[in-house]
Amino acid sequence: MENYSEEEAYLRARKRLEDIKGFYWHLASYIIVNLFLIIIIGATRIKEGESLWNFGLFATPLFWGIGLAFHALSVFGKNLFFGKEWEEHQIKKYMDEENELKNKFK
Repeated sequence: MENYSEEEAYLRARKRLEDIKGFYWHLASYIIVNLFLIIIIGATRIKEGESLWNFGLFATPLFWGIGLAFHALSVFGKNLFFGKEWEEHQIKKYMDEENELKNKFK
C-alpha cells in the first residue's frame, strides 16, 4: 500500500513539474514572438512615417498576455501573489518591526 501512495505522489509531482515547465515555455515563446512582431511592425511603421503608438502594434502582446496570465493562474493557483508564504513573511516582518520598536524605547 505504501508503494502505491509513493508512486501516486511521484506522479503528482511529475505532473506539477510538467505544468510549470509548460508555463515557462509559453512565457519564453510569448517574449520571443512579441519582441519579433513589435520590432518588425515598428520598423515598418517608422519606414512608412506612421506613428508607433496605436493599438495594432500592441494588440497581440495584450491579448496573448491575458491568456498567459490565465495560464499562470492555472499553474500557480489563485494565491500566486498573496499566498501562504507571502502572508507568513509579512507577519514575521511586522512582528520584527514591532519588536525593534519596543527594544528601541526600553
